Amino acid sequence: MPTRGSKKTRAAGKKTRRWSQQVTTTSDALDLEGGVFSLNDPRAIARSLKRSAERSRRRKAEPFRSAMSMLNFYINRAGRKLSSARRVRLEKAKDELRRLYHRKTAR
Repeated sequence: MPTRGSKKTRAAGKKTRRWSQQVTTTSDALDLEGGVFSLNDPRAIARSLKRSAERSRRRKAEPFRSAMSMLNFYINRAGRKLSSARRVRLEKAKDELRRLYHRKTAR
């Protein structure tokens, strides 16, 4: 008799996690530095994303859009598992990225 935590369900969940990890590591958008989203300083996160976006030769969009896209992707994939402190830090990194590219803030 199958139970709720059957092998089929667990295998499907693992495939989903691998998909988002694969996008982060092999995306055409950028070649990210390791642990960039774990940094404590929003400015350091933004500078790292900017550096990665400007160095990348595989990206399809302009550097700002590629960097912001990867940051949004990370925030969206983390979903509810992202602590409020980390979410605030990553939102500040978005503002800092806009500042580095001389864009207007969203607020």
